[in-house]
Amino acid sequence: MLSLCGAISLLSLNALPVQAQAAVDPQTRYSIESKRAVSHLLLDITQAGDRLVAAGDRGHILFSDDAGKHWLQAKVPTRQLLTALHFVDDKHGWAVGHDALVLATQDGGENWNVQYEEREREAPLLDVWFENPQHGIAVGAYGALIETTDGGQSWNDISDRLDNEDGVHLNAIAQIQHGGLLVVGEMGSLFRSSDLGQTWERLDSPYEGSFFGVLAGGESGLVFAYGLRGHLFRSVDSGDSWEQIELSNGNGHPLESGLAGGSVLRDGRIIIVGHGGAVLTSSDQGRTFKYFSRPDRLSLSGVSANGGDNLVLVGQGGARITSPSGADLATQQ
Repeated sequence: MLSLCGAISLLSLNALPVQAQAAVDPQTRYSIESKRAVSHLLLDITQAGDRLVAAGDRGHILFSDDAGKHWLQAKVPTRQLLTALHFVDDKHGWAVGHDALVLATQDGGENWNVQYEEREREAPLLDVWFENPQHGIAVGAYGALIETTDGGQSWNDISDRLDNEDGVHLNAIAQIQHGGLLVVGEMGSLFRSSDLGQTWERLDSPYEGSFFGVLAGGESGLVFAYGLRGHLFRSVDSGDSWEQIELSNGNGHPLESGLAGGSVLRDGRIIIVGHGGAVLTSSDQGRTFKYFSRPDRLSLSGVSANGGDNLVLVGQGGARITSPSGADLATQQ
């Protein structure tokens, strides 16, 4: 079974155009304001300074300034599914989604504008990373790799820089500390750039199945790649070599839940979440993980801290605050 994000986003679509300019549509449809948006499908969550920002179904982007207790809905000029977020500071952020959509904000996520959209092609972008307010890269379906060097005013297709003749889906991108950029995708695809996207090399993969996420650790060269059926790999040399982390479902059997999202918290904890309410927690830089399965069994796709020890999880049930293990606060474990 595909990850929550992949199952919704990876459609039979065409490739991206060579160059994309900022889109202007006088008939823009804004996301509908709803008090229930916080309980609808959300695919990603991140921090903009001390603010939490989450995005997902129907163009919904929500933000919270009180550690996830209350959420406000942003003004967003789309009703497309949004798949990923990235902020470079407390003001400047980007969101990507279906129809090769790129949104940008300059006020910490309260208001958004469309920088690029190709509706007739309907090609989903699945992740986005920015080095600074000017330079960023987005990845997506059918080998989509696009880059901006002017803050998103224009986007260029740079997919030909990859050794990816089959056009495999690129699902996630991350910057490794002192180790360059790493892109992961289906069929065990791993691509690394040591010059922030100008050139790329294909890495030997420890796995032939799909990777749905990549997460840079807090140490130099430390990075994790994860995906189908509980497969989680750890590298301490920026992807030159990999060690599989053995995961148990708590009953003595290997974990088989797909892993879809993760985060390194400010206190150093590493959290990875996935199907069936799976929450994995590590306090030793990812050498070992503790597993918790949420009783609701709803799929999870993203995680952040709430400013303290507790977590904020997003996925099928929207956003919820949990204990550090992932358990509901009323039943901490």
